[in-house]
Amino acid sequence: MTDDNNITNFPDLGPALTRDIIGCAIKVHKYFGPGLLESIYEECLAIELAEKGFQVQKQLSMPVRYYDHVFENAYRIDLWVNQKVIIELKAVEKVLPVHEAQILSYMKLSKSPLGLLINFNEKLLKDGIKRYALTEFAGE
Repeated sequence: MTDDNNITNFPDLGPALTRDIIGCAIKVHKYFGPGLLESIYEECLAIELAEKGFQVQKQLSMPVRYYDHVFENAYRIDLWVNQKVIIELKAVEKVLPVHEAQILSYMKLSKSPLGLLINFNEKLLKDGIKRYALTEFAGE
């Protein structure tokens, strides 16, 4: 995980992008609060992002390559924004290390430079948001 300063050389990936995405998530959380299924938050967040002009892909099935073997549908990205930001949504009591490993793996496999892990099961959504940046994919 890196901070915003390492990725600001790429204007379309700077802090404004994640700020806009987080703003949409906060709007959804303010409407519902914690306690619903992840799928409801996902649908509503996708609507908010699309209304802001983002390209959003939901439950995107992605392949994994192992040498000469390709495994189709190996993992699913909850939301992929502008084919650059992976949003992994949770509605759990506590975000675990396996959830962080999951989003980092998805980012590497999809070559996505930014990721947001958002746990909607928090009283204050800001306490449930973690941002990840992989600068090696920022120019792609």
